[in-house]
Amino acid sequence: MTPDRAGATVVPASTKETSLPMLIALILLSVGLASVAQLTLKAGMNQVTEASGTASLSAASFKAIASNVVVWGGLALFGLSAVAWLFVLSRTSLSFAYPFASLTYLLIVLVDRFVFHEEIPAARWAGVALIMAGIILVARTAPDA
Repeated sequence: MTPDRAGATVVPASTKETSLPMLIALILLSVGLASVAQLTLKAGMNQVTEASGTASLSAASFKAIASNVVVWGGLALFGLSAVAWLFVLSRTSLSFAYPFASLTYLLIVLVDRFVFHEEIPAARWAGVALIMAGIILVARTAPDA
């Protein structure tokens, strides 16, 4: 480690390296938190619309949304996901990490199907399979910094 002109310590690139399993764990943490955040926001908005109808660009809608604790919980989870994502970005290239964000779509579709018992069309399942194939290809490449 060497100091820069301002006296701050500069960390050489070689010490930034993180093991692939740790990097994947950080990515999955961020993606998992983002997925739970989406589901939490949906639950909160369901509560809002059940109580006051479809949300609109009105003061009443904004008040209903802003006063819903579940919506705030979803936003907090997004904040935690963003913090985990910052750690990911400090360890690898965006072109390696970002495709993993697509896992959010897979997790949401699985929860819709098996928790909320929604029907998922075959074309959507095919799309999920293509997304997974892409993620597998990306994961097989070197995570550049």
